[in-house]
Amino acid sequence: MKKILFIILSTVILFNCKNNEKVNETAQADLSTALPEAFEAKVDALVKQYQDLEIFSGIVLVAEKGKPIYHKAFGLADREQNRPNKLTTLFDIGSMNKTFTGIVIKQLIAEGKLNYDSKLTSFIKGFEDPNVDKVDIDHLLNHESGFGDYHRNGYFDLPKSEKTIAAITERAKQDELFFEPGEENEYSNTGYILLGAVIEKVTGKSYFENVKERIIEPINLQNTYVENLEKFDNQRASGYLYSPLGVLEKNENFQDVPNPDGGFLSTTEDVMKFYRSYYYDDILLTEAIKSEDSYFQQIRELPKGKAPLSAGGFEGFNTAMYHVLSDDRSIIVFANMDEPVAENLALGILMITRGQEPDEPKLPAIQNVNKAFKEKGVEYIEKSFEELTTNFHPEEPKDIILNDLGYAYIFGANDIDSAIKLFELNTKLFPSIANTWDSLGEAYYKKGDKKKALENYKKALEIRPDLASAKKMVYKIKI
Repeated sequence: MKKILFIILSTVILFNCKNNEKVNETAQADLSTALPEAFEAKVDALVKQYQDLEIFSGIVLVAEKGKPIYHKAFGLADREQNRPNKLTTLFDIGSMNKTFTGIVIKQLIAEGKLNYDSKLTSFIKGFEDPNVDKVDIDHLLNHESGFGDYHRNGYFDLPKSEKTIAAITERAKQDELFFEPGEENEYSNTGYILLGAVIEKVTGKSYFENVKERIIEPINLQNTYVENLEKFDNQRASGYLYSPLGVLEKNENFQDVPNPDGGFLSTTEDVMKFYRSYYYDDILLTEAIKSEDSYFQQIRELPKGKAPLSAGGFEGFNTAMYHVLSDDRSIIVFANMDEPVAENLALGILMITRGQEPDEPKLPAIQNVNKAFKEKGVEYIEKSFEELTTNFHPEEPKDIILNDLGYAYIFGANDIDSAIKLFELNTKLFPSIANTWDSLGEAYYKKGDKKKALENYKKALEIRPDLASAKKMVYKIKI
């Protein structure tokens, strides 16, 4: 079964879902706060390493107390038009704007119009799953509602009218929750769409009006845009990603409309201004709100020099900001190439600011695996899989690497034999994952070997009896 990924965020230890942010705990306490000698040259050299691998183009901003000390643009905003990135180029900030949504919700709570334990169904009715009655605002903020992701197969083929908050909410009413609300945690874009719907219901205004009136205008974000983005086509960066087979492609098929879970356009300086206001002043959130908020309680206990991470991304875009709270130091990287490059580069720059050696950049995991496959074969991949796949989101299951690469060989290279080798290895590395057997069954079916296809589909069903794709193919083959 082919999978499509919609992933965000990167490598750190502590995660506060309410704010869609993480707290970096990778370094020791009492870290050096003074910038090292030749700081600019060291950042330039690190960026060049990423550029030499052809995995980065974008903007880097390092600032002290809101004043840039390093601010440079690299590469092209649009490769087809040969238009370069500039310091003012607009980027899709992805899930960074979940922070915007969380702020509006907390403002409404402070105004007495909502509570953390207010039930979703008090505002939005008509859900088919009776367990939705248990979902409250805190569950939605904290990704504990049981809702999943609305970016399902076919979503990007829908007209814009079907990508609105109202349209997605209507489809969510048919969803079955993945788990009992509050019992587990699973990242949920749908949850933030529903928070947007609640905001509209409570205020009687559109979500976007709320963001503009409550956030953008009060702190004077002059280059942040939340709707009607078509008019900025010549000012915004286009996203690019490598296919599993290493072909650089424009991300037109993955570009989404702005919504409460992602999609705003902004600049590095505006994002810095936004998060500095969020962290330091009381324009967006009062001290009373912050004092009761678990995320702010957590970051205020950080040792000197530690930095929370805010990040967003999808295929072809990645944005990241580390902010050293004790020094009011911002490290922001916007990339119009595939994640997690911005997060990795930002972490490398953070290490430079601490006088540490940054990690050497590596190709994305799927590129690394494909290179090894072509040069050394599946036996080498089996022995070196973990080493080859270090540049991969830790939140994502690694079976999707070989799964996606195998499908790339089927549909992109018309090479079913190579796909079968990769899928077979995937079943060895991840034998308890039903999808690995399902994909191998599909490859054998396409090769014309119905016997082996049936064997593998049955193995998939032994692990996951409700796997619809395998059930359908078993029935089809037996007929």
